[in-house]
Amino acid sequence: MKTNNERRLVTEGKKKRVKRDLSGWLVFNKPYDMSSTEAVGKLRWLFGAKKAGHAGTLDPLATGVLPIAFGEATKTVPMVQDGTKVYTFDIVWGAQTTTDDTEGEVIATSDVRPDTEALAAILPRFTGVITQIPPAFSAIKIKGERAYDLARAGAKLDMPPREVEIDAMDLIANDATHARLSVTCAKGTYVRALARDIAEALGTKGHVGALHRARVGAFSDAGAVSLEALEAADEAERDAMLLPVAAGLAALPEIRVDASQAGIIRRGNPVLLTGRDAPVTLDEAWASQRGQAVAIGYVEHGQFKPRRVILG
Repeated sequence: MKTNNERRLVTEGKKKRVKRDLSGWLVFNKPYDMSSTEAVGKLRWLFGAKKAGHAGTLDPLATGVLPIAFGEATKTVPMVQDGTKVYTFDIVWGAQTTTDDTEGEVIATSDVRPDTEALAAILPRFTGVITQIPPAFSAIKIKGERAYDLARAGAKLDMPPREVEIDAMDLIANDATHARLSVTCAKGTYVRALARDIAEALGTKGHVGALHRARVGAFSDAGAVSLEALEAADEAERDAMLLPVAAGLAALPEIRVDASQAGIIRRGNPVLLTGRDAPVTLDEAWASQRGQAVAIGYVEHGQFKPRRVILG
């Protein structure tokens, strides 16, 4: 039989870990075969954080930059999601799949292998504003249901076309088995659809092999942290890897305020901006006090008006 002391130790061991009020951004280098939801759950547990979320889903078969927001940083997620994305990806020549990547079943094949000159010549057709038909296995909702759920259930889907913006497309390498490209694009672009459509335009079939996201807005590979590094670190070392909440607001104009104004804004009230360079109108901006995010809002008639207050 266990002694009272042994029972106490067992009981203490079963106590729930105390979650922390932690705020900031982590640039996570998501590994292969981990979903974005799994990544958030894993990192929330590692940091012991009360609240966490991600800025832009990354397919389980993709690797690379997955920005993770903790606490007050979750209020800035939409600004990061809207940022420009950079991907490197492989087009595997000769086969189209149900998912437009390596996970799906092959549904069409071709013996045509495009040469490098032909591939380079066609890429300008896939820059600027283009129309895509998203993959059936995607998170788009159709009549309230996720397309991938309907596709897995065997439904034949008529995916609605959508316009997306491609800033740049660069060819890195090409041979008889696959091509490697880099794309800089706006939110909502499906790289799997790009691979499929580029192959079709070249008279062949293709699907995405490797897919890596190198940048989301201001967050890039250069600052990304691996799961192995996080697991090997102690709590203080992990906390030191976090970026401030303000890191998620780099794309917006910054309005600097003093301590008195910050207090007014954090109570949800507008403040009059003074000074020769004070803006009169801005559709979106963020207020800072000594570099710390105070609120996200806008400027109207020379006043900063908060939409979302960020607690210090």
